[in-house]
Amino acid sequence: MFDKLHLLGFGSGGWGPALLEAAAMTLLLSVLGFALGIFFGATAAAGRLSSARLPQAIASAYGTVFRGVPDLLTIYLLYYGGSVALTAVARAMGAEGFIGLPTLATGVLALGIISGAYQAEVYRGAYLAIDRGQFDAANALALTRGQRLFLVIVPQLLRHALPGLSNVWQLVLKDSALISVIGLVELMRQSQIGAGSTREPFLFYIAAACLYFVIAGITGFAFRAVELRTSRGIAR
Repeated sequence: MFDKLHLLGFGSGGWGPALLEAAAMTLLLSVLGFALGIFFGATAAAGRLSSARLPQAIASAYGTVFRGVPDLLTIYLLYYGGSVALTAVARAMGAEGFIGLPTLATGVLALGIISGAYQAEVYRGAYLAIDRGQFDAANALALTRGQRLFLVIVPQLLRHALPGLSNVWQLVLKDSALISVIGLVELMRQSQIGAGSTREPFLFYIAAACLYFVIAGITGFAFRAVELRTSRGIAR
């Protein structure tokens, strides 16, 4: 295998640039999916914490479905189901042929929906972990609802939520490899292409594993740094 390392280089015939570009696509896909999951997760957490039954039921169903259904099935349903629906609408307007959804947008949406189901539970647990005395203090200071949210609740909620969010991020990063099934050329897909073209699967998959490990290590360190920063002055 060592005599084939030139295949991972940046010279003529080397796959290094393609793998790094694919790794950048994996990182972009994961960041956008995680960010979209923040919106879905926060909305679902608010529904779970609501005193009204309808938001509770909808949020609970969302979490149960997307934490219980295999992630790959969610991706297939979004891409192929959405493409069929888009094609049907286009044909009704006179267009011909099959119209597929954009792979990057579909991948981001899929990861956002999946990660949102997990983030919702993280936010709900973090909210419940906040000392009730903090709410009493906010009321005693006559803070408005917005001030109470952004000055009291959100900072403490993030401190409690960060360890859980770090785990969800790792889940999103690994699930990004599943997006290769709909044709997006991210790290896993590029590794498959390289392995098939050179007939060196072990070399390319080891390289992909190393790149995933680097991304996971750097982003994990960033999460730990933020967690330590938000925990300053707190007894551990």
